[in-house]
Amino acid sequence: MAHYAIGDVQGCFFELNRLLDKIKFDPASDFLWFTGDLVNRGPHSLETLRFVKSLGDRAVTVLGNHDLHLLAVANGQEYRHKQDLAAILTAPDRDELIDWLRRRPLLYQSGKFCLIHAGLPPQWDLDTARRCAREVESVLQSERWHPFLHHMYGNEPDIWSEDLTGWARWRFIVNCFTRLRYCDQQGRLVLEPTAQPQEVPHLVPWFRFPRRASQGQEIIFGHWSTLGFVVENGCYGIDTGCVWGGQLTALRLDGEMYRISIDCPCYRRPG
Repeated sequence: MAHYAIGDVQGCFFELNRLLDKIKFDPASDFLWFTGDLVNRGPHSLETLRFVKSLGDRAVTVLGNHDLHLLAVANGQEYRHKQDLAAILTAPDRDELIDWLRRRPLLYQSGKFCLIHAGLPPQWDLDTARRCAREVESVLQSERWHPFLHHMYGNEPDIWSEDLTGWARWRFIVNCFTRLRYCDQQGRLVLEPTAQPQEVPHLVPWFRFPRRASQGQEIIFGHWSTLGFVVENGCYGIDTGCVWGGQLTALRLDGEMYRISIDCPCYRRPG
């Protein structure tokens, strides 16, 4: 029995299959964790979504920003990259896939590892993160998911307070779990930069923030292809830019931890 975490697939279904062949994945006994962003930008989002769903309890995926983007488009909102999702939106099993996706967690924990898509703000310990994840998951899994998606986008509020309520509170939570890379020196979210840390020295990667309340936890995340593979402060960044011509990475979690990666074609170029 083997247990692997896999970085952002983004519709690169054939690359995912090559990686699974390389690690000799056995769906009868092995487990896969996906860091989210199963869909969008790559050429085979529908096949990827169907495949991960078909694995049942042998696979866990958390929600990423592109997965939420799919939910928003399916909800009737117009956004960029809609064409990348056309096969899902017109599929005969579209409603079943959308319903399955909106019931995925924002945070998953088993044993010593915690799985998220993007980051945790410095003010959250793991108990707070779990509680906040459950709040938004309960909204997405209820009849409120339609209006929530219309209020989900935006960069404010940018700092945590337990006094936050309603859409603003849930927007902050979603931004942390699915968009966060950097904070400023005061611990406010800075959501737009995708550059490498040395290019924005005035900002702090979330996992390097001093006195981060979640220190001591082992956290696996994706979302940050320009950062690449990183192991630092108990955090494991495994988005290695598959859709951008980088690699698709699996990280073995049971026994001795090690990385397995495959090279990928460039389906998209930045910009």
